[in-house]
Amino acid sequence: MKRYKLAESEERFAELIWQNEPIGSGDLVKLSEKEMNWKKSTTYTVLKKLCEKGIFKNENAVVTSLISRDEYYAKQSIWFVEDTFGGSLPKFLTAFISGKKISRQQAEELKRLIDEHKEAEQ
Repeated sequence: MKRYKLAESEERFAELIWQNEPIGSGDLVKLSEKEMNWKKSTTYTVLKKLCEKGIFKNENAVVTSLISRDEYYAKQSIWFVEDTFGGSLPKFLTAFISGKKISRQQAEELKRLIDEHKEAEQ
């Protein structure tokens, strides 16, 4: 699984693209100036980096994503659990809900998700 490491400003820029794609690169420059106070050169430099990382593409001056926002954040979540909890989902969930109560509806949703994703018994 490819790992994407983005700086905070790159992630904010990626959000702009995801929210507005497909977007012409000229319009992206204007949007970046308005939303992030970036110059044209900064926009194109960061766009080039994100294209090289395989997140976006800029073809015929139109910017589109190669991976969706949901895919990006799902991969970030997986890496977080890997790095922080040794890949242990139970340890992550224990830390996440530690000291909190979850609603009956949340518990049922978690049970349903677990049942849908557990490995078949051999």
